[in-house]
Amino acid sequence: MKVNAYAASAPKEKLEAYSYELGNLGPEEVDIKVAYCGICHSDLSMINNDWGMSQYPLVPGHEIVGEVIAVGAAVKNVKLGDKVGLGWFSASCMSCHECMSGEHHLCGKGEATIVGRHGGFADYVRGHWSWAIPLPKEIDMSKAGPLLCGGITVFNPIILAGVLPTHKVGVIGIGGLGHMALKFLKHWGCEVVAFSSNPAKKEEILAMGATKVINSREPKELAEIAGSLQFILNTTNVSLDWNAYLSCLAPKGKFHTVGAVLEPMAVPAFSLIGGEKSLAGSPLGSPALTSTMLDFCVRHNIYPTTEEFAMKDVNKALTHLEEGKARFRIVLKN
Repeated sequence: MKVNAYAASAPKEKLEAYSYELGNLGPEEVDIKVAYCGICHSDLSMINNDWGMSQYPLVPGHEIVGEVIAVGAAVKNVKLGDKVGLGWFSASCMSCHECMSGEHHLCGKGEATIVGRHGGFADYVRGHWSWAIPLPKEIDMSKAGPLLCGGITVFNPIILAGVLPTHKVGVIGIGGLGHMALKFLKHWGCEVVAFSSNPAKKEEILAMGATKVINSREPKELAEIAGSLQFILNTTNVSLDWNAYLSCLAPKGKFHTVGAVLEPMAVPAFSLIGGEKSLAGSPLGSPALTSTMLDFCVRHNIYPTTEEFAMKDVNKALTHLEEGKARFRIVLKN
């Protein structure tokens, strides 16, 4: 099958029209007609080869929702005509300890949708049936794409950390990831402190459910909430004063990062030891947890705040994201 897509031919290049043949459909694979595809900052990182693993021509796009139009002979769980989502992962081995434990996102042989293969800035995309997540019938497909990557990335830590509705929690960085974390935690029942370096966003952040907004550039404001948070989620990808944030944790508090900070994190040991605090990180989440998250979103009407561009305007959309103007996630429409 011929696929029409948009691809970067080299690092930091503009995307251009690109066509390729998908080849024969594997027995456990499905083909998806792309209706919408979100743009994640990871797409920019891959286009620019920031992580040193990009292969060109590169078709980005890993926040995909669409319709199943072909299924292999051994496909389970999905059928022709189903509306599904495909995120960062497009396959896992289905036989290792992690897969057999239901933690497919930790599979050592997992396949990423835009690493060594072509993603969703296209009219069609292919993946293993296990990662083609059936969408709830009531979901708004025009806003659902970012949930398949950004959404599950911030939902999984809430589960891993055992966050309770009675907890007072914090979110660092209220951008593409952080604003979704804020919405999840609000509906989880938590008191949510938002850490933001942009005072102009304060009213908007409060409207999304934050109880309090802390200017992260003001040490005095950080000091005011010292020792009070049971959980802090970092969504930024820049180096911060980690000790200042660890000081905001209550005893036994948990600091979790999903931001891809490229520099080593300088964390003083005694900042963890003294209060039995912990530091953790995670990638996305399993197919089962992703499905649970989607149900939670429909139940509470939780969606990312999005801006929509036509697929043909992908370069305009990428520039909008790169300039920091996105509020808060961008979705491409086919």
